[in-house]
Amino acid sequence: MKTLTIEVTNPKAYRHLKELEELHLIHVMDSAVKPSSSLSKKFAGKLPVSIADELQQHIKRSRDEWNNHI
Repeated sequence: MKTLTIEVTNPKAYRHLKELEELHLIHVMDSAVKPSSSLSKKFAGKLPVSIADELQQHIKRSRDEWNNHI
């Protein structure tokens, strides 16, 4: 058995889902959408500081080069 997540965009669709549930073809589970944590919080501390600093410098140099060529 698979669990799927769907977004109902029309009230008629929800009614049809409930009908399928009454036929014992599916089970509708109402669940509140949990707000995902921000990416900065999720990945904070995953990269060593020295590598993160090098990456920031590389990005800055790349942007500067791009801006100089425009």
